[in-house]
Amino acid sequence: MLNLKNEFILAPFKLGYSSGDGRVNERHLNFYRERRRYLGAITVEPLYLDAGLREIPTQIGIDGDDKLAGLQELTELLHATDTRAIAHLNHPGRMANPRIPGNYFLSATDKPCENGGAIPRRMNEADLQRVVEQFVAAARRAEQAGFDLIELQFGHGYLLAQFLSPAVNDRDDEYGGLFENRIRFPLRVLEAVRQTVRLPIIARISGDEMIPNGIKLPEMIRFARILEENGVAAIHVSAGSVCSTPPWYFQHMFTPKGKTWELAAEIKKAVHLPVIFVGRINSPADVHRVKQQYGADYIALGRPLIADPDFVGKYLGQVKGVIRPCLACAEGCLGGVKGGKGLHCVVNPLVGTGNAAFEPAKETLRFAVVGGGLAGMEAALTLKKRGHEVVIYEKERLGGQFNLAYLPPNKQSLKEIVDYFEYEIRENHIPVVYKEASEQDLLEGGYDGVILATGAVPAVPPIKGLEKFYWTEFLQDENLPEGKKILVIGGGLIGIEMASKLVEKNNQVIVVEMLPEIANGMEMIERTLTLKKLREKQVTIYTNTRVAEVRDDQVILSGEHAGELSGIDEIVVATGMQPYNPLEEKLKGKIPLWVVGDARSVGKAQDAIRSAYEVASTL
Repeated sequence: MLNLKNEFILAPFKLGYSSGDGRVNERHLNFYRERRRYLGAITVEPLYLDAGLREIPTQIGIDGDDKLAGLQELTELLHATDTRAIAHLNHPGRMANPRIPGNYFLSATDKPCENGGAIPRRMNEADLQRVVEQFVAAARRAEQAGFDLIELQFGHGYLLAQFLSPAVNDRDDEYGGLFENRIRFPLRVLEAVRQTVRLPIIARISGDEMIPNGIKLPEMIRFARILEENGVAAIHVSAGSVCSTPPWYFQHMFTPKGKTWELAAEIKKAVHLPVIFVGRINSPADVHRVKQQYGADYIALGRPLIADPDFVGKYLGQVKGVIRPCLACAEGCLGGVKGGKGLHCVVNPLVGTGNAAFEPAKETLRFAVVGGGLAGMEAALTLKKRGHEVVIYEKERLGGQFNLAYLPPNKQSLKEIVDYFEYEIRENHIPVVYKEASEQDLLEGGYDGVILATGAVPAVPPIKGLEKFYWTEFLQDENLPEGKKILVIGGGLIGIEMASKLVEKNNQVIVVEMLPEIANGMEMIERTLTLKKLREKQVTIYTNTRVAEVRDDQVILSGEHAGELSGIDEIVVATGMQPYNPLEEKLKGKIPLWVVGDARSVGKAQDAIRSAYEVASTL
C-alpha cells in the first residue's frame, strides 16, 4: 500500500500559475493549501524535466536545483496536514508545445501527432540515455525536496507511451515491433529511477488509447504484471491520448462516464498491487460505485476538487454542506490554462483569483436580487452566507437561460449546477418571488440595495423580410422539427449547438456566419467533436456571408457565398446576445444598485458567477 491516511488522491493537472521561471509561487501554495486537509495525497502538477520540454510556458519545473526551495515549501505545506506529496514526472516527447521558444521534440517515431504539432526527431541511443538521465535527476530532486512518492507517466500519449503504442512506434530496432521491444525503453526508465531513489513509484498508464491499433487493454494487463515484477508500488489507470483522443484524456462530458473504471477493474484482477481509479468520479454516488462495484483501492479526483475543495471532506461527513458539482465541461480548467490565464473554474469563482473566501458582513442588510439565473443565484447565496437577508425576484424559473445550456447533445451534466443552486437556495431559506420585479416592488420593499441580474436577450439583426423565426425553441425535444430544411443565421456557440441538435432529426441544416470562423467561444474539445459531427451529417456552412433578405421560403445571401437559398422551412436566429437591464435607469439615484452577469456584460457562465460573487462578497 501507499501509506496514506485515506484512499483519496488529488490527480495531476496543470495549474498554469508559474510566472515563467518554473518555480513554485504563492498561487500554487494557495491552491494546494485549500485542498490538502482531507486528502491522503496530492499529486503536484506535472513537473517538466527540462525547460525545452514544457507543455505550457507557465508549468512548474524540476529541472534544476533552483526549483528545490519552492518544491520543498510545497511538500512541507502538504505534510502539515499529514498529506503525502507525489511528484508526477513526465517527458512529453513529440507533445512538447511547439509554440514555446526553445522547445525540442523527440519520439519513438519521426511522425508528428495527427492532431498537429512539431515533427519530432526519431530518438537514437544518445537521446535515450539523455532522457533516462533527465528522469533520474528529476527523481533525485523530488526526493531532496521532500516528496513521498513518484508517479511516472507511461500513458496519455506522452513519450513513454509513444514507445508502448503500436500506433505510434514504427521502429525496427530493439525498441520497436514486438510488445517485448516496445516496453524495453519505458522499463529502462523505471529501473533507473528505482535504483536512484527510495521512494515508492506509481505507474500511470492508459488502459486504452481509444484509437485503432493503439494501446489496448490486453497488452496493458501484460504490462501491469511486468510493472509489478519491476517494483512499482501502485498502478494508476486512465485512458486516452493527448495527441489522438483528448476527450478521453481530459474525461470530457462528451465521453461516457465509467470506461476508465472498467479498465482499472480489469487490471486490478491481474495484479496484486493497489490500483488507483480515476475519471469523472465527481459525486458521492460515483465514489461509492468505484469502491463497492469495482473494488477501487485508491481514488484519484481532479476537477471535482477544483470545483469544490471540500469534496472529500463533505463526502467523509467532516464538512457540512452539499458538494458544488464539477460539470466535466473543461471550460474553466482546460480553457483557462490553454488561454494563458491559469486554471479557473466555471462553478467556483475563487479558483485562480488569489482571493480569499468571503468574510461575514459587519452588519445585516436586506437585499433584492432581480433575476434568478446563475449570476442572481450566486449573488443571493453569497449575500445570505455572509449574514444578509435576501429576496430573489424571478419571472419564470430559477436557472434563467442556463436552463437551455444542458439541452444540446452530450451536455446534460451542465444541469447539475442549476440543481445545486436550487438546493442551496432552499436550504438557506432564501425566498423567491416569482414575478417580474417592478420599480415599486424594489423601492417600497424595505431593501438596502438591489442587485440586477436580469441577464441578456437575443440580438436580432435588421434583415429585410425577417419576420417569423426561432431562437432556441428547437432545443426542446417536443419542439424539434424533423425532415425540414432549416437555416441557422449565426455560427457562434448557440448557432452551432442548434445545428448539432437539429441534425439529430434528419433535418437539412444550413449555417450562415458573417465571420471567417465558426464556433467562436466554444470550448476546444466540444468544438472539435461538434464540428466533426456536423461534417459527418453534411451540414452546409457558409462563412464570410450574410443574410441580406428573406422572401417567404427564399433567402438572399451576400458576401463570399452570395446567392439564393430556396425551400427554407424554418429560420433560427442565433446572432449573439445583448444585455437586458430595464431597471437600472429607473432605480438609479433612488436606491444603491449593482449590476452583475450578462446584464452588465454578456459573457460565459464562468464570468456571470464570478462577477456576482465579486460584488456580493464585498457588500
